[in-house]
Amino acid sequence: MGGDIYLTSTVGQGSIFRFEVPITLVEQAQEAQQVSKGRVLRLADDQPECRILVVDDRLENRKLIQELLQIVGFQTRAVADGQEAIAAWSAWYPQLILMDMRMPVMDGYQATRQIRTLEKSQFNSRQQTAIIALTASAFEEQRGNILAAGCNDLVRKPFREAVLFDKIAEHLGVQYVYEDNQQSASFQLKGTTESYVLKPESLTVMSIDWIHQLHQAATRVNSKLVLQLIDQIPEAHHPLAQTLKNLVDNYRFDTIIDLTRQLD
Repeated sequence: MGGDIYLTSTVGQGSIFRFEVPITLVEQAQEAQQVSKGRVLRLADDQPECRILVVDDRLENRKLIQELLQIVGFQTRAVADGQEAIAAWSAWYPQLILMDMRMPVMDGYQATRQIRTLEKSQFNSRQQTAIIALTASAFEEQRGNILAAGCNDLVRKPFREAVLFDKIAEHLGVQYVYEDNQQSASFQLKGTTESYVLKPESLTVMSIDWIHQLHQAATRVNSKLVLQLIDQIPEAHHPLAQTLKNLVDNYRFDTIIDLTRQLD
């Protein structure tokens, strides 16, 4: 990777080590451009059947991604490691795989390589399965390793819902029906005909520390902790609490992240 390491030492006091490592941070601009169309509601009419395999060792991540995909209209299966991914691919042959790269038993790199090898030996005439890596790495150097393993693309965790759907559309050629952007800030309150407009300023009824904790919990897709924090909202601000709970129920952690990021 290159870089330098430095040492300064004083007898009887101790030593100080300093190092410099050149890194390249991921460009966020491309992902930021993906939110202008509004939320994906469903697949457009007359779309072909689309099977997507979700591979992630964390149950909450698998459930979140499956729920997002199934609501839109994709057919899904989910497995917990690379070995299970290979077996599911061989039995079901999905058009696309969302592959976590860091897993026990067999990681995403090994699983992707083996799937690509099997494709060459078994399905020379068949279209290659698209594999999109899911990775928490923020370093651009990792992108080269992921693509070299055989992945077609990558999405970084915590992912934005719009980015994930845009990547799927790019590789499968599907089209969506989108929610009107002007409606996306207004949320229906359960059991009423009223709507509540949720803005970043709405959260300022709580402390900065609370907003920070909510942001961190949403980033980790920790619904249990998010709901515990929402329960701390005073009854006088019930519409705010109910709207945030609606977001959790609909797996809209990306919206909570966006709201809290502006105040965190």
